[in-house]
Amino acid sequence: MKKILFLLLVPLLTCCHEAPEYEDNPYGNFDALAKVVSERYCFFAEKDIDWDALCRQYRAEVKPDTKILELFDICSRLLDELQDGHVNLSSRFNTSYYRKWWSDYPQDFNLRTLQQYYLGFDYMQTSGISYKMLTEEIGYMYYPSFSSGINPTNLDYILAILHDSKGLIIDIRNNGGGLLTNINTLVGRFIAENTLGGYIRHKTGPAHNAFSDPYPIEYDAADPAKRIKYLDKPIIVLTNRSCFSAANDFVAVMKTLPNVRIVGARTGGGGGLPFSSELPNGWSVRFSACPINDKEDRTTEFGIDPSPGCEIHCSDADLAAGHDAILDFAITLLQTKE
Repeated sequence: MKKILFLLLVPLLTCCHEAPEYEDNPYGNFDALAKVVSERYCFFAEKDIDWDALCRQYRAEVKPDTKILELFDICSRLLDELQDGHVNLSSRFNTSYYRKWWSDYPQDFNLRTLQQYYLGFDYMQTSGISYKMLTEEIGYMYYPSFSSGINPTNLDYILAILHDSKGLIIDIRNNGGGLLTNINTLVGRFIAENTLGGYIRHKTGPAHNAFSDPYPIEYDAADPAKRIKYLDKPIIVLTNRSCFSAANDFVAVMKTLPNVRIVGARTGGGGGLPFSSELPNGWSVRFSACPINDKEDRTTEFGIDPSPGCEIHCSDADLAAGHDAILDFAITLLQTKE
């Protein structure tokens, strides 16, 4: 994971070129936005996006007297064409956000249903992880955000308390991502040796296809005494469409482990590290700049599928009635596994 931290600095060192100055007016702000996205965004080819054509289309809506709210709307609709949950335009009065990466799909999760009908409002919690023995044989962890730091000592206690389980469920539904370093802390407990998790590239120039060679992302195995508990036990990771960014990366590496199955729905993707820039008027724009691929060097931007035979969905009606089909499937799978 140290390689990722180093690579965050690489684009700043290798992509330097003279940047044009733009006036703080409707045209200048639009052109500055169009330019920085053109030079730094990383998924034009994967999404078959003709950025120049889109910029001409939306720039035609800009006028010398375009008001600030109108300009924000034009720029936001342009950015929505990237269909990327990592893309935001932020001002003092609004932040744009592309929601269709998850809003057009079933939610497949209800926190109240989980807490009331499966955890009985009786669970332990530390480092942002709720956990409990669901049965005498099945351990359960719910981790809703990789923004919550996982203290290694706290994780020791969690796994020690769950150590008698014959199988473990790691529920990351509705996990929108967070810190990549937390992936290593968690994954390290379930691997026997340092493991290739994927590859990352950075932009080397303004051309849409100007990328570095791939750099490997390796995950470090934890001390043997701390990882022995689940190396040979079945592990199930629960997912829904709202698993994004770091959660998406976690699923990608966990899916490669022989004792792990992914159960639920395809994740929401978000396979790029974000980059931020500022427009002349002070608005900030954030977007994917460094693509992260899986260990087979395949894009993860569009999400990770469940394991074969493990795509399960939950209806809103069933969830309201206290039945979580994804969690039920995982419990049955572990109970029947020889």
